[in-house]
Amino acid sequence: MIRDGGNPRGGHAPLPGRLRAIGAVVLLATAACEPLADASAYPAGWPFSPRTPAVDADSAMVATVDAHATRVGVEVLRRGGNAVDAAVATAFALAVVNPEAGNLGGGGFMVIRLADGSSHALDFRERAPLAATRDMYLDERGELTNASRRGHLAAGVPGTVMGLWEAHQRFGTVGWAELLAPAIGLAGGFTVESGLARSLGRAAESLSRYPASREAFLPGGEPPAEGEIFRQPDLMRALARIRSRGPDGFYRGETARLIVREMRRGGGIITAEDLASYTARWREPVRVNYRGYTFHSMPPPSSGGATLALISNILEDHELSRLGFHSAAGVHVLAEALRRAYADRNEYLADPDYVELPLERFVSEAYASERGADISPFAATPSSRVGPGALLTEGTETTHLSVVDPEGNAVALTTTINSLYGSRVTVEGAGFLLNNEMDDFTARPGSPNLYGLVQGERNAIEPGKRMLSAMTPTVVEDPEGNLLMVVGSPGGSTIITTVFQVISNVLDFGMSLPQAVNAPRVHHQHLPDRIQFERGGLPPAVVDSLRAMGHEMDERRGTSGDVKAILVLPEGSLAGYADPRRGGLAAGF
Repeated sequence: MIRDGGNPRGGHAPLPGRLRAIGAVVLLATAACEPLADASAYPAGWPFSPRTPAVDADSAMVATVDAHATRVGVEVLRRGGNAVDAAVATAFALAVVNPEAGNLGGGGFMVIRLADGSSHALDFRERAPLAATRDMYLDERGELTNASRRGHLAAGVPGTVMGLWEAHQRFGTVGWAELLAPAIGLAGGFTVESGLARSLGRAAESLSRYPASREAFLPGGEPPAEGEIFRQPDLMRALARIRSRGPDGFYRGETARLIVREMRRGGGIITAEDLASYTARWREPVRVNYRGYTFHSMPPPSSGGATLALISNILEDHELSRLGFHSAAGVHVLAEALRRAYADRNEYLADPDYVELPLERFVSEAYASERGADISPFAATPSSRVGPGALLTEGTETTHLSVVDPEGNAVALTTTINSLYGSRVTVEGAGFLLNNEMDDFTARPGSPNLYGLVQGERNAIEPGKRMLSAMTPTVVEDPEGNLLMVVGSPGGSTIITTVFQVISNVLDFGMSLPQAVNAPRVHHQHLPDRIQFERGGLPPAVVDSLRAMGHEMDERRGTSGDVKAILVLPEGSLAGYADPRRGGLAAGF
């Protein structure tokens, strides 16, 4: 059972420095779920099958984007660790094997739902350096530069190490050093799988512009190939310092000195004071009821939980199951709800330590009924006519992991360095990439960020402030209050819509977990005023009907999101699934 308070060490056997292969893990690729009653709901030629089975397990499950990391988490659970222990060890492992998003140099959010039904939200989002200024990314003509996206000035103060430490201090049972050991072993050398080889190959040109990144990720001038052993000695030493000294091994001492030296080398502004003063924050989760089910999700400075609540509350008045999965009527109503929710998200949400938020009204059913009252079943409402609602009387690269332990404790953990490989800057001598999260601030009100989001004044840059995020780690309970689902995704501004659609696919359309994850996704974020959909994800007739209703349609070149989810099945066993859009592994026992 997870314990709250102190740092109990329990009586678990220590983990080995390098994980052995886990041949005993039960990976039952059984048909734990029936195919959709109407498989034609998937458009012809859609690459992800509605008949793919989930991974089934009796008592525990971990789902991540990388098989090495998943196996680390499973081994922690098999040795008696709880869901938080497994999440911490897995997150550190991802910092080694998934450099495009797993990180020491970024931040994130964690939602914990304990077996006793209580839920907790941990904010370890990056912060603006104390030397940050409101207009720091504008040139002399007032035009936006690219400095919030690439290079040293793009980095916010990292929060990942402090967040994982805080979670472990409050709820962990396995010793801290034991949880770091697998990541340190992986940094000493691991076999490169195809996804990492392709990812580093695509990023090689931009990484090569920064000497420490070139040295760390392009040994010999080339990215490691599939099947090669990839070693990261600088990162291994940085992890060893964290193992020995906890957060002081990152925010003070040698690693902090290396970060500050890297900042000076490239014109960044993170200082030793920024690092030493960083804190993670426990916050009250956003809780929303949707058709009798309860979602526990992240509050601001994540916009995920609040926006998920507003979307869900608006759609309570529309029977999606009656409209049909991805019918023109169903996609239209969904897009109109998303349009309104993102208009409010972009205007009102920000760091609650810096601005007053109308959060209680934002997530209320009464406000959602008002907000959705003007949705026409027949025609799109142009975003130019959908401003923010009356809430005040006077507001991608990322990775997600899901864990359920044998006691029924659950963790949804999403971490990020923003875009793929973040700022592209690696800390010389420490081996990890720094984020480019400063782009998630409103660098200039009215101008889109990296993900096209046009955000408001309340999210403007201020020293020490946490930038608004779309990360949406979420735990779902059934109407009886039992654990049902753990879910989250990367994807920038599409994270919230991805998480809602996967949950809705299960609750509204009765899909199995693989069906819910594999299904095509759509997205609307108010501005730009268009429905985005995955390539081949909507039949031409549906696209034509939506255009006739007044929607601009945008077929994405790539896929949307990368869900890692766990579903509790009616008999009490677990179904785990890793989104095939990017791959990964769900495993359990």
